[in-house]
Parts: sequence; structure tokens; C-alpha cells
Amino acid sequence: MASLHDGLTRCPWGEAPDDLRRYHDEEWGRPLRGDRAIFERLSLEGFQSGLSWLTILRKREAFRTAFDGFDIDAVAGYDESDIQRLLADAGIVRHRGKIEAVIANARVLRDWQEVDGDAALDARVWACATPSTPPLRQEDIPATSPEATALARDLKRRGWRFLGPTTAYAALQAIGVVNDHVAGCHARSSTRERGR
Repeated sequence: MASLHDGLTRCPWGEAPDDLRRYHDEEWGRPLRGDRAIFERLSLEGFQSGLSWLTILRKREAFRTAFDGFDIDAVAGYDESDIQRLLADAGIVRHRGKIEAVIANARVLRDWQEVDGDAALDARVWACATPSTPPLRQEDIPATSPEATALARDLKRRGWRFLGPTTAYAALQAIGVVNDHVAGCHARSSTRERGR
């Protein structure tokens, strides 16, 4: 169904409110590359667990400020004083387990990069890309996939925290590895060049 706002057809979740519509139109499903950018997205998806994405989206700039722009080396160097600082920051989700997971994940990624280079996470995540048929309806979109399950398993084996198959799949959708814009959505056609 075409939007009442601008006549464009969108995935149902991306119609309103305005911040979700912008996120749907400008970011979700668009290719995102680089370890730092993917680390940020995986971290935010971890914080989203049990909450709405809209909550995280509205706090995203506060997260970026609190976590030094998700600079991997900076976050890997955080200590207990940083954890206390983050727990006191009302601009983010103040969940000790999730905060500690982001720091631990930065350390895992830093160590991984020392062996495999600066695109270690990017290469692993983008290896999950597979051609897909456009979902006809929102209800046709799966909660996970074999590729997301394998990614979550691989990262957990390396010591990654707060990442299961569902969270991994949500990240793959968000960064454009999987194109789950429904058939007819204007954003799906603008991502066609990826072949998914």
C-alpha cells in the first residue's frame, strides 16, 4: 500500500513514525561495510534485545557519544570506571550485561584483527550474503537463517557475547547482507544492484 505521506510503497514497519520511515528509506538494507560500522550495528542490535528498535534508534547518537563512536580500540580499553560511567548515562540503555558485552566484543574483535586484518569482521559477515526471493509480506520474513545461525555460532566461538541467531539475522538485514524489503517496497529496488 502506498504511503499517505509521499505515495511510496514501503515495508509496513517503515511507514511511521518519521524516524523509522527515514531509517527504512535511507539505511535499513543498504550495504554497510567496515569492521567499525559493523561492530556498531552488532552492538546496537545487542542492546535492542528485549526492546524495540525504535528505542535504540532514538538513542543511537547517545550510544555513539558514550562508546567513543564505537572505535574498536577505544572500547576495548574500557575498564570498570568506564562501565560505571556508562551505567550512569541516562542517554543509553543502562544494562550492565550488555555494556560489558560490547567491551568484551571489542576486545575479541581487536584480537581477531591482529591476526586477520582490519576487515576480519566485515569479511565474515559479508560471507553470509546469499540471493533471496523478495518476501511478499512482512509475515514472510524469517526470524533467522542458516547463515545467521552460523555467524552467531562462529562469533560466540571466538568469545562474542549477546549475539544469537535472531540478533545476527536482524544485523544482516540492517546492514544489507540480506535484502528483506518486501516485494513492491521502493527501497528494495534501490538495493537491487547487490543481487539479493
